Amino acid sequence: MQAPTLGVALITKNAETRLAQCLSALAFADAVVVLDSGSSDATLDIARAHGARIEQTPDWPGFGLQKNRAIDLLATDWVLVIDADEVVSPELAASILQAIRSNAHEVWMLNRLSSFCGHWMRHSGWFPDWIPRLFRKGAARYSDELVHERLVFTGQPGRLDGLLQHYSYENYEDVQRKLDAYSSAGAAQRHAKGETASVSKALTRGLWAFVRTYVFKLGFLDGAAGLQVAIFNAETVYYRFLKLALLARNEAQRRRTDA
Repeated sequence: MQAPTLGVALITKNAETRLAQCLSALAFADAVVVLDSGSSDATLDIARAHGARIEQTPDWPGFGLQKNRAIDLLATDWVLVIDADEVVSPELAASILQAIRSNAHEVWMLNRLSSFCGHWMRHSGWFPDWIPRLFRKGAARYSDELVHERLVFTGQPGRLDGLLQHYSYENYEDVQRKLDAYSSAGAAQRHAKGETASVSKALTRGLWAFVRTYVFKLGFLDGAAGLQVAIFNAETVYYRFLKLALLARNEAQRRRTDA
């Protein structure tokens, strides 16, 4: 019997920092597709050097829809979806190959270990971090959210051995950039669903995010990095709801002007 084939789907934009390390760890896969949305750095050169198939899109529909596009470009039996700042460990690679040969599950979950400015986070709600990323082609699709997309599937997923190493925040400039991007995308997503907010709501939700991360999620056990992550989470939530309140106010002003 012919062994099942495995394809990897990545979406990129200016992802040169960890892409070579990411792609080097995927040598066990039968195919790798990189779907790029306008990189201006060395992303495409790195992808070519590692033999990946490169496709490009002129638009950005959001994380969920873009990942579905990348999945559709694969003709393999199984699909692994990872990000360009994630690295598959050797133990995880072996577990993936064993899983797709076993037919025990249609969907498998990976345990992701994330770093924050050089510190591997073992608490703060960041670990363990079981996420569904490996699935039989056609058994799962991503939701269409702009950010915080979900893999939608039925049935009980299995769990793989090994770690997916996630270099999520390389430095403090990266932290600030992602804080602004995630809070804006989250606000836009909530606004589209008709949600509203206020300054007081932004303050209380931000404070709760800090307490939840640092106290209830044991962020204090991560030392200085745990405190920084708690502050980062609080700021992201605070600005998300502050921007949501601003979107609602601007829309109300437009309506009054149009009337």
